[in-house]
Amino acid sequence: MSKIELNDKKIQILEVSEKLFSERGFEGTSIRDISKAAKINIAMVSYYFGSKDRLLESLIIYKTSDLKLKIENLLHENLEPIDKVNKLIEIYIHRINCNKGIFRVLHFEFASRKKEENLQAFTELKKGNLKLVESIIQEGQAKGVFRKDVIIPLITPTIMGTFFHFHMNKTFFQDLLQLDTEAKYDAYIKTSLTNHIQQTIKALLVYEN
Repeated sequence: MSKIELNDKKIQILEVSEKLFSERGFEGTSIRDISKAAKINIAMVSYYFGSKDRLLESLIIYKTSDLKLKIENLLHENLEPIDKVNKLIEIYIHRINCNKGIFRVLHFEFASRKKEENLQAFTELKKGNLKLVESIIQEGQAKGVFRKDVIIPLITPTIMGTFFHFHMNKTFFQDLLQLDTEAKYDAYIKTSLTNHIQQTIKALLVYEN
C-alpha cells in the first residue's frame, strides 16, 4: 500500500481510530464506534477505507511513513556505526513514545500469521526497516567494530520490548523512580531509558575489551 492521500475527514477518522483501538483494542472497536466518535456517517468511513483492516493499514502508514525516511537519512550520515545505532534508538523511542496507541495495538494484538498476512503494509514496513537496520550494523561489522555473530532481527524487538515493558508497567515505574508527573515520566524516557537501551544494544554489538 502506497502513501495515502489525506483530507481533513480522513485524518479525523484516523485520529479517532487510533484512540479507540488503543483504549478498546482492535477487535473491541467497530466501524460504527469509529463513525460515532468521529461524528461522521458510517457509510463515509466505509467509502474512504473499505474494511476495518484497510483502515488500520492506512493508520499504520499515516503514523509511520516518515520513520523509513528518517532511517534512510541516518544510513547516509557521516557518523561512526555505533553513533548511527545510538541515533537509530533515539528515533525508534521517540516514534513509539509519540504513537504508543498504534504501536501497542500492532505489537500486542497481531501475533497471528493470519493477521500479519491481512496487514501487508505493516509487514512490508517491518521488512523495509529491518533491511535498513541490517545495513547500519553490517557497516559496523565491515569496519571490524561490531561482532559478526549478532542476530540482527532481534535488535529491534530488544529496543521495543524494553520500551513497552517500561510503558506497560507505567504506574509501577512512576512510583519506583519517583516520576510523579507526566513531564518527569517523558523526560525519563528521553534520557535514562533511552540511554539504558543504547548501552544494552552496544553490549550486544561491540566486542568485549
